Amino acid sequence: MEDEKQFHPTKPIRCIIKLGGSAITCKNEFETISKEKLETVSQQLRQAMMVSTTSCGKVLGMDWSNRPGVAGTSCVVDDFCRLPALDFSRFIVVHGAGSFGHFQASKSGVHKGGLNEPLVKAGFVATRISVTSLNQDIVRALAREGVPSIGMSPFACGWVTCEKNIASADVSMVAKAIDSGFVPVLHGDAVLDATQGCTILSGDVIIRHLTEHLKPEFVVFLTDVSGVYDRPPTEPNAVLLREIEVHEDGSWSVLKPTLENLHVEMTVAAHDTTGGMETKISEAAMIAKLGIDVYIVEAATSHSLRALSGELKDNIPEDWLGTVIRFQR
Repeated sequence: MEDEKQFHPTKPIRCIIKLGGSAITCKNEFETISKEKLETVSQQLRQAMMVSTTSCGKVLGMDWSNRPGVAGTSCVVDDFCRLPALDFSRFIVVHGAGSFGHFQASKSGVHKGGLNEPLVKAGFVATRISVTSLNQDIVRALAREGVPSIGMSPFACGWVTCEKNIASADVSMVAKAIDSGFVPVLHGDAVLDATQGCTILSGDVIIRHLTEHLKPEFVVFLTDVSGVYDRPPTEPNAVLLREIEVHEDGSWSVLKPTLENLHVEMTVAAHDTTGGMETKISEAAMIAKLGIDVYIVEAATSHSLRALSGELKDNIPEDWLGTVIRFQR
């Protein structure tokens, strides 16, 4: 089997993070990043990843490029010469596309395949330009916070699907990057498909594949809402589902809160080619079946920092807002 030959990290991975595209981009503004949120998320990731603080007492940025409208790096190269070896917990980041990529993919039908059609081929190129540009911006934001982040695209890593399911996805380069002290940053991507020519590989599916092979201690989904609700959270009387239990057959039920006649509704945005919240819960449930807890929480909040820092592993405090998905115990 191909998977048996794959390289695995020499030390355990602490956390795999799914950074929802809607959490760090402006939904209704084409290819627009929420800069303040992305900056806060990057700061929280640094705090959660840091095992020890540097002696200089300041963040040493790793984005040394000079771009219009972006503040210069907060350090000089000489600072690194005096810096002891950086010690980070082992994290992986996978981000969605938000207002990047989805529109190009839906308008051209990339997710339906058919690379022989000019529109689909052009859409494939346009989708990848969009999602890889977002990936670079996220890598830059992390690098400015001193996180040694490395962008890794599934297409460029040779990941392919068959009937929209992962057929070949070697995680060796991801594992080697982690062992070398980097934080891999992957993203939902347009990829080749053995049966229909091409499709969209969502970040949620990527998370599940990485989790199956790399076995992190826990997984955190950072979203634009407090967690999973019984209906769209913008509707009146929407209820936050605090704890979801996954059963052996893959089905799931709500443990907290205990409400009679609870019916969970799922909606998907018209331009979302990756399945929306329904896909997230399905993939999270498959991760939980591996015995790995999944936390779904609003990004850039005190609640997300607590989840990223591993505070919730043994006990979920009553004042924590989010959803935990666990295997039946």
